[in-house]
Amino acid sequence: MTNGKDTIPGSWPWQVSLQRRGDHLCAGTLINKNWVVTAAHCGVKRTDRVVAGKFDLKSNKENIQVLKIAQVFRNKNFDMVDLSNDITLLKLATPAHYQDNVSPVCLPSASDDFPEGTTCITTGWGKNKKDAGRRLNILQQAALPLLSNTKCKTFYGKAVKDSMICAGANGVSPCMGDSGGPLVCKKNNAWTLVGITSWRDLSCSTNSPLVFTQVTKFISFIKETLANN
Repeated sequence: MTNGKDTIPGSWPWQVSLQRRGDHLCAGTLINKNWVVTAAHCGVKRTDRVVAGKFDLKSNKENIQVLKIAQVFRNKNFDMVDLSNDITLLKLATPAHYQDNVSPVCLPSASDDFPEGTTCITTGWGKNKKDAGRRLNILQQAALPLLSNTKCKTFYGKAVKDSMICAGANGVSPCMGDSGGPLVCKKNNAWTLVGITSWRDLSCSTNSPLVFTQVTKFISFIKETLANN
């Protein structure tokens, strides 16, 4: 994350690291003890691992949970070309145990509206700049204002679909490695998952917005997948 700040350990307890052979691949968000949501473009496989309770990727002294994945449910309308419908649900093989640094985020209802200008928070371990050789080990956070899709289209044109929501262009930007992570906004005093980190301009410019999968548009997909599995 470019110009992000170090988080306080345990302050975003729904944040998980999705790891392949011990390396951070993408981020995800715990939505209940059995399910994680992430971006479809991350290409998560059943052989990958969900690491909950992580703060410092390099530390081996944290109270973490390494969880296996039972099933991967990628949205069937996901398009790798335009990154529309960029959402995947991961069913855990064993439930996560809630503890100080592991608990789920609230989901919005399909009718919830998060107006332009609302300040929300995104978190991740992504690189601090595009050409950085490596991502950051300490979980980063950044406050981003929501943008209307109309305003977002002034940056990206038709690439911005109705199922996306934009935030940022305010001096901070998620970058490579932040994909799949949460954008959370306060709703009735509870942190609510509004976006899934999807894409941004390739330079990780802090003057252009970040594009997220708009979670309110996928509540029926989430509910049906959870109910049927």
